[in-house]
Amino acid sequence: MKKKKMPSGPPPDPKLNHMLASLPVRDYERLLPDLELVEMPLNWTMSESGDHVNYLHFPTSGIVSLIYSLEDGSSSETALVGKEGLVGISIFMGGESMPSSTEVQSIGQAYRLSRKVMKHEFALGGKLQHVALLFTQALIAQTSQTAVCNQHHSLDQRMCRWLLMTLDRSQGDQLVVTQEAIGRLLGVRRESVTQILGLFEKDHLITRGRGRITVLDRARLEKRVCECYAVVRDEYERLLPSK
Repeated sequence: MKKKKMPSGPPPDPKLNHMLASLPVRDYERLLPDLELVEMPLNWTMSESGDHVNYLHFPTSGIVSLIYSLEDGSSSETALVGKEGLVGISIFMGGESMPSSTEVQSIGQAYRLSRKVMKHEFALGGKLQHVALLFTQALIAQTSQTAVCNQHHSLDQRMCRWLLMTLDRSQGDQLVVTQEAIGRLLGVRRESVTQILGLFEKDHLITRGRGRITVLDRARLEKRVCECYAVVRDEYERLLPSK
């Protein structure tokens, strides 16, 4: 991976990542020397479909999308990951690679851990193994529910779900994202995204700027969304540490 220029100022606390924060002191301190801070710039493709992944990433900020692409060039997001989780489950699940690519949807930072160190820690059977497997179960639940949602619910509902899930992993109520990017993530035309967001803006749920969406009324979005959002949210809360 090409080195990213680090911003000035103190580095973020690794424990901003909920999984690292959940580790016992002894386990955390053993990992700390091997954690390397990296920048996650917008649209950075962390891994392509089928890649042999060399690093596990624990985001402390930002959002990473898992994207499945078809031969005709179309694609859609199957799941998203923020500071609640990790990127690179193939390292400890034994498959060596994944059919989806991973791409930064919202800029941030992450601490990366080498394949070698993660496989050693996983083999110890301690807390990191436990939370990594719980996260994988939660990720499978999100992927499965996304597939059901894409098949059975309206674009209006799917847009609400996507906005809320992204907001849960962001700071504040503003999302830096283009309508073209949303269309790619949801697997729909940009014009359809523009139409739905226009309706949301007319209903005073959001405001739009150039490459930005500000959520004005989260409570009303939650009333408008399909059940898929709550199903995934509740599963994450059940399985994963909150901090």
